[in-house]
Amino acid sequence: MFNSKFSTGLVSLLTASAMVMSMAGCAPQMSKVNDSHTLVSSEDNYRTVYEVFVYSFCDSNGDGVGDLRGVISKLDYIEDMGFDAIWLSPICPSPTYHKYDVTDYKAIDPEYGTIEDYEALIEACHARNIHVYNDMVMNHSSSEHPWFKEACDYLKSLAPGEEPDVSACKYLDYYNFTDKESGGYSRVPGTDWFYESRFWSGMPDLNLDSQQIRDEFKDIAAYWIGEGCDGFRMDAVTSYYTNDTAGSTAALGRFAEDVKSIKPDAYIVCEGWCSQNDYCRYYESGVDSMFDFAFADSDGLIAGAVRGTVSPERFVNSQIAENELYLSYNPDYINAPFYTNHDMGRSAGYYTGENADAKVKFAGALNLLMSGSAFVYYGEELGMKGSGKDENKRAPMQWSTDVDSEGMCAGPADMDSFAMKYPSYEEQVKDELSIYNYYRQAVRLRRIFPAISRGQITEVVSVSSDYALYLKEAEGCEPVLIAINFSGEKVSIDIPDAYSSYSVLGGVLNTSKDKIMLGSGKVTLPAYDIAIITAG
Repeated sequence: MFNSKFSTGLVSLLTASAMVMSMAGCAPQMSKVNDSHTLVSSEDNYRTVYEVFVYSFCDSNGDGVGDLRGVISKLDYIEDMGFDAIWLSPICPSPTYHKYDVTDYKAIDPEYGTIEDYEALIEACHARNIHVYNDMVMNHSSSEHPWFKEACDYLKSLAPGEEPDVSACKYLDYYNFTDKESGGYSRVPGTDWFYESRFWSGMPDLNLDSQQIRDEFKDIAAYWIGEGCDGFRMDAVTSYYTNDTAGSTAALGRFAEDVKSIKPDAYIVCEGWCSQNDYCRYYESGVDSMFDFAFADSDGLIAGAVRGTVSPERFVNSQIAENELYLSYNPDYINAPFYTNHDMGRSAGYYTGENADAKVKFAGALNLLMSGSAFVYYGEELGMKGSGKDENKRAPMQWSTDVDSEGMCAGPADMDSFAMKYPSYEEQVKDELSIYNYYRQAVRLRRIFPAISRGQITEVVSVSSDYALYLKEAEGCEPVLIAINFSGEKVSIDIPDAYSSYSVLGGVLNTSKDKIMLGSGKVTLPAYDIAIITAG
């Protein structure tokens, strides 16, 4: 769907291709071309989102744990990168470092600060037109949540053979209890009762059939919206009802309806590891976005395109096909492309050998060139490492190589010790060809040319085994031709006469010092380089 709700009049374009052909001096081409533009401000939910794993991001008080004040201290960094939204990992009280097992849905974990700190974060973000999305864990709570503890205490108080009575303990209805032992269930200690706990015993599944639970989560959503939250990232939506997509989508739809009744423009994006056909059913529920897992992770379409196992034609056509499919189920859908997240190995480990550094950059750009609200996991812009167990994927943000420097976190206690492959931020910021500066340029191009995020591919102009040239258009946006070299060698792409008006090199992403050239009806791209071409 085309969407034109954004501030106009802010982009200053180069107006002559001759300026492109005469690039000179020591500054990389990327800075010279891209930095001549001004960023466009979004007024709706088409955003570029930075995932902040709070525990490992920035420590403001020296206790080794990231916190909300730490996030506030890095908002200038986030804003300068070009991000205009952040997704906070769970911030509510929890017995674990990751905090996906909540003990109080209307409070801030003391490790992270106070509700006043959250309010200060919201105020600081909104002053920068940065939206804030909370992680909402509605599938399960912590086994230490008072709801669950009271229900278990009641079951323990029953005499042998006595049947439980919901009127005597309303929290029995909040969870799925049974007297039959079954897979995916854990025993209530000291009883013959069992509770559903598909992830582990410390995460009892909530009973989403319960009207009381539905009312609780509507109230929880209202609380955080009242605090200024702009939307929610919904955790594990495919697990709401085990092997029951209809049940899960219905539960999600009810929550979405409740949220939109409180804040019609609230943004809801959902985690769902499922098939494309099931994605369609989730989009029917009324949520805004589903994370696009088909393109993510080490075996997704992005990594495949970078390795050469997915052809440029397939990579481009897959985007076109899924857009047509999802539009048929939800005409207002916003895709949510991403490359990695806190559950996946870091992408710097995906590539080795020749051109590995260029591939790390290039893969990040392929994600950021996709339509919708693109997501970037903290530290990907530095090429951070981390694989194997989950703790390794959530390592401290590498602000500095000095672990004792201001803002540095200790990381999860069970994290392995391993060396990073690339320098820290304090070193990369000085290098205009670093992964950091490449990511910064890629994120900002989404803000310079809104058709990248808001538009769809309307014409595949030219495609081969090495490159793709396609047109992206969106209502109210300047259309752009996007030229991508998927190969490790220089390529030249002819621009057909029908597109001869596209003569301005508006934006570039260089993986090396070699320059992109535009003129005489063709664009020449060094290895793994990308050009954004606009009409003169």
